[in-house]
Parts: sequence; C-alpha cells; structure tokens
Amino acid sequence: MDYRSSGVDIDAGNEVVRRIKRLAKSTHTPAVLSDIGSFGGLFRAPEGMQEPVLVASADGVGTKLKVAFLTGKHDTIGQDLVNHCVNDILVQGAEPLFFLDYLATGRLSPDVAASIVEGIAIACRENGCALLGGETAEMPGFYQDGEYDLAGFIVGAVDKARIINGSRLTPGDALIGIPSSGLHTNGYSLARRIVFEHLALTASDVVPELQTDGQRVTVGDALLTPHRSYLPIIRPLLGTNTIKGMAHITGGGITDNLPRILPEGTSARIDRQAWEVPALFQWLVEAGHVPLEDAYRTFNMGIGLIVACAAADLERVLASLQAAGEHDARVIGEIQRGDGTVVYRD
Repeated sequence: MDYRSSGVDIDAGNEVVRRIKRLAKSTHTPAVLSDIGSFGGLFRAPEGMQEPVLVASADGVGTKLKVAFLTGKHDTIGQDLVNHCVNDILVQGAEPLFFLDYLATGRLSPDVAASIVEGIAIACRENGCALLGGETAEMPGFYQDGEYDLAGFIVGAVDKARIINGSRLTPGDALIGIPSSGLHTNGYSLARRIVFEHLALTASDVVPELQTDGQRVTVGDALLTPHRSYLPIIRPLLGTNTIKGMAHITGGGITDNLPRILPEGTSARIDRQAWEVPALFQWLVEAGHVPLEDAYRTFNMGIGLIVACAAADLERVLASLQAAGEHDARVIGEIQRGDGTVVYRD
C-alpha cells in the first residue's frame, strides 16, 4: 500500500500549491517578507502608529458551502470568507494586514481548490490584505465526495487611541443602518430548509419574487451573492473620532449582535419601518412562515452593518458614507436607556 491508495494524493496537493502561489503573490504588500511554501508567513510590523494594537479574528462560511456544492460554483465562497473576517475586525477600528485560510476536504480537486483560493485572493486584493499562507488538508473519510470545509484567519491593526468598542455610547446617539448584499454568511441552515426541503426547489430554479429589472436570477445566484466588505466606505471615517461603535450583523441578526457594543445601562431602539426589507428576506420569511422575532435573530434582514455616532456628528458621517459611494445608508434607530437589549418599533 501507498499514500495514494489510502486516499491522499500528494501530487494533487503540490499542484494546488503551485496554483495558489500565483494567486497569493498577487495579494502581497511590501510588508510581506516570505512566499507561500515556507513553514510560517513573515510580515513586517505595522508602521505609522503611536501604539499599534493587533486585532485578530477567525471564522467560516457555515452551511452556505452546501449551496456551493449544489451549484458547483466555488469562487464566491472565498470572497465571503475574507469579507466576513475583514468586517469583524473593522468594527473595532482595525484595518486588515494579512489573511490565512484552512481548506479541508476528503479528496482534493486542484480545480476546486484553485477556484476557492482565487475568490480569497480577489477579496484580499480588494481589501488591501495579503494572503500570507494557509493549509490545504486532504482527509479521506472525513468528508463526502465533492464536499469541503473552509475557515479563515485575519490579523489587522489599529492605533490604541483609535479603538472603537462602543464604550462611549450614550442615550440619544444615532444608529445608522448600512445595507447588506444578501444573506451574507449566516442563516443558511434555515434558508436551505425553506428553499430545498419545504419548497422543494433546485438551485437552478427561478423565483419570480427574486427577479429585478427583468434579470433572470436563480435560487443559487440569490443565495450565493458574496458577503459585502464595508471597509471601503468606513475607512474614510476611521480616525475621525465620529464613530462611537459598530456592529457587524452576522449570526444572531440585529437582535444578538447590536447588544455586543452596548454599555451597561443602555439599549438600542430599532425602527423596522426605517428601511425596506429586501425581497429575498421577505420571500424566505413568508415561504417558511418564519416568526418575525426568529427572522431578526437569524437573518440580517437587509442591514449588514450598524454604525453608531453622536447626533451632532450624524450629518458628517452620512455625508462621508455617501461620498464613498454608499447612498442607501439611513438612520434606523437610536441608543436609549435600558437593559442591554434591542427594542424594535414597528
């Protein structure tokens, strides 16, 4: 017996590394001091900060991967992974430095692996983040044929004096909602149950409720819309001292994510009439008979990021967002006295 007969193809692994090297190289910044293939990635410490603080996060794509398996489309999953991680450190005021990925599968397909990493590289370039390294693990018997798992690890930096954590929030502060691009990377276990089990649809089916401007949008297309990165529109505001807190609306929705930045003795009031819930969410909620309370704890409901600022800075923040290309940001509520929860007003 040899390693290949036990299910591990070293040659396939080497081919993946060969393809990844080119993709990773395209993301490298001057601070990268090593190449893919080293035992560890080398990155020069950030400069230009008085007291630099590293901010790190790790996450996955969840069962959105199942939709990728159904459609055979794997390039957007990598973008989801990077953008999710970028947003997670952005809410604390950090900009990304470098990213690492972990891809595990039962039988390695160089084409699929390269497609996934291509998406990662695209998002890294767009966010100014270096793909510093990663791991591709072939694990026979762990995953069904054609399936894999994917995780990402990001490190960014922020000057200590510019950390954003919500501690300065006070009653009367405004809450600005910035639109999501779709489900992002959360709520897919429920969405898949509604779409593929309850409605018995396939990924290639077209649903009238999801069509816009006469464009043909399949169920798979709608569910695979990449997770949006908010770095480009928030970056001009970093360091201006106008943002008091930010919440990335991921698993748990607005209900569970906004309280993560609320100081003791405060709550958040959200006006659900302040924005129109996108058609995708309306369709899922209606088709699945999802209780409204569950919907707002499962899906982002069209709001992917919430930015909190003083009422006096509201116009300045909105003007900056608009100048950066975000024209649909709007006030969706405010901070009030309370017990650390989100209170909805209909």
